[in-house]
Amino acid sequence: MKKIGFFERYLTLWVILCIFVGIEIGKIFPGPILGLSQLEYHHVNIIMAILLWLMIYPMMLKIDFSSLLNVGKKPKGILITLFVNWLVKPFSMALLAWFFLTQVFATWITPSLANEYMAGTIILAAAPCTAMVFVWSYLTDGDPAYTLVQVALNDLLMLFLFAPIIMLLLGMANVSIPLDVLFASVGLYIVIPLFAGIMTRKWSIRRKGEAWFVQNVLDPLRPLSTMALLATLVLIFAFQGERITNNWFNILLIAVPIIIQVYFNAALAYGLSYFFRVPHTIAAPSALIGASNFFELAVAVTISLFGLSSGATLAAVVGVLVEVPVMLSICRICNRSKSWFQHREE
Repeated sequence: MKKIGFFERYLTLWVILCIFVGIEIGKIFPGPILGLSQLEYHHVNIIMAILLWLMIYPMMLKIDFSSLLNVGKKPKGILITLFVNWLVKPFSMALLAWFFLTQVFATWITPSLANEYMAGTIILAAAPCTAMVFVWSYLTDGDPAYTLVQVALNDLLMLFLFAPIIMLLLGMANVSIPLDVLFASVGLYIVIPLFAGIMTRKWSIRRKGEAWFVQNVLDPLRPLSTMALLATLVLIFAFQGERITNNWFNILLIAVPIIIQVYFNAALAYGLSYFFRVPHTIAAPSALIGASNFFELAVAVTISLFGLSSGATLAAVVGVLVEVPVMLSICRICNRSKSWFQHREE
């Protein structure tokens, strides 16, 4: 399998290190950490908002929305992925989270905490993957043009579908959310970075050319998302270190429905692609896009809606923890099953 970037390959290890570093910082410097946690404006922690925006904005720079002009090409793969992303994934996650967190694991998780964990997993599933999917597609020799079109389309649809789906599913789960904070989060973490990315990309390429944009804007900012993500995780665990230490077993329980959901959606998208004779160069990205999540956005929204020390935020962070090893395993499955598609492609 092709090489993956240093930070991306070991992202799970970095997250684990952030857990321990954050918890220790919270113990050693309780006063300063408490002060940072209280720096809020309209229920949004200012330090965290800056880090989250730095985490999301560089990803939006990678998206070329002019690729949407090609949306009509190879429509079967796009329709399959949209079906899985928006009509299956959030609802299957809600069902799996309810089943495991409120029923199977009811002995270990209180009902109120289970609802918080459910909220975090639902928000995680309602945010389709963006930039990281380019890595997964590359590892499976996926069609880069198709991947770009699908990611751009998902980002555009998030503007209109993300909030309604969350409102619907959290309402069904009897989890109350402040709607003004939800819409403010959509504006802060989707609308603003999306349009900032579009305008920066458009201005840079028009004035300086695409090569200059990649070399002087995209490449220098590439590590920023990962570094901001790690700094965010350190603060999260510093703010709620004691709670995590006392509930470490819950992290393992939360991971169960998330992992099952990822494999289920990957298998569904991959199976539908096989059934409808989609080429492997599109089938593999379909499976990966259908399975992966925009965990940076999920962390940002759960923090805004429920707070840094909430169970919902912890559940979104668990999504970060399992993302890389699970998605790498799906890449390997796609690569090993490539021969299945050779005699079925139209």
